[in-house]
This record gives sequence, structure tokens and C-alpha cells, in this order.
Amino acid sequence: MAELKQIVKIYQDYLDGNKSVFKGLMKIKGVGFMFSNAICNILELDKDKKIGELSEKEIESINKVLEDPTKQVPVWMLNRRNDYESGNNLHLMSSKLKLNHEMDIKRLKQVKSYRGLRHAWGLPLRGQRTRAHFRKGSAVGVSKKSQVQPAKKKEAAPAKKAGGKK
Repeated sequence: MAELKQIVKIYQDYLDGNKSVFKGLMKIKGVGFMFSNAICNILELDKDKKIGELSEKEIESINKVLEDPTKQVPVWMLNRRNDYESGNNLHLMSSKLKLNHEMDIKRLKQVKSYRGLRHAWGLPLRGQRTRAHFRKGSAVGVSKKSQVQPAKKKEAAPAKKAGGKK
């Protein structure tokens, strides 16, 4: 039996060698449950096999699928269909996914679309109610003033009578 590697580099990420292939691939940003399952099925890998037990050839084949998954994976499984700039079907992972997500939000803000404005204001985008939630930051609504105990009044001096001198 091959020696178990503790850390394995797959597609720009270092994965724990003690995890199964199926669960370990999901640790890569942009690879979820269905995508990990599809990779295991395409390459005919045992899902319960540890990542540290994979041979160099198997790791290389996983990297090839992750580099360009559009050839082997169905289109509906990709996370960036009809890309805004190129119009192609793409699947982004790790730092590219984060960068493109930030660029999309920046574009929405620049165009001043409804979603862009909601992003800018820090409010929810998808129709949630905001009366009770999403209140972090500035206070919304009425806040109770702290009650100050009134100071005891001094006894009033007798009032002077109006009028002239006696």
C-alpha cells in the first residue's frame, strides 16, 4: 500500500490527505457537492479513498478536469454560464471566483442598478424584510432614552410680595 501523504496540492489549494476524495475536493472554493461528485464519476475515482492515497497520475487527471471542466462536465453544472465579458460558459475556482464576484458587484454599483444600490447601502438584495433584521451598524427606529432620576427640589423660599415698601 502506498504511503499516505498528509498534504496534497490540487489546483492551487493544499488539501488534507486524511479526507476522502469526495469531501476533500469540496474544500476547493468553487467546487461544491455536485461538482465534486461529477469529478469522481468522470474519472471513476473511489469517493471514499483518501486524498493522500491518490497516485500522481490521479492527481494530474483531477487537475486537468479542474483546469477546463467545460469539456467533461454538463453545462448546467458550471458556475459562470454566459459570462458577461466573453459570453462563454466558464467554471471559476479559488481566487478567480472571488475576483470576478467582486468585479460583478462593482459593475452593479457603477451602473446604479437596484442590486448595486442595495449592495452599496449594505441592505439585503433578494426581497427580505428589513424591519426586524439587517440592523447592524446604524440604529434604525426608536431607541429608548435612559431615564435620569430627577434631582430633589430644594424647598422654595417664601415668595416676595409684590408692591411697594412698607
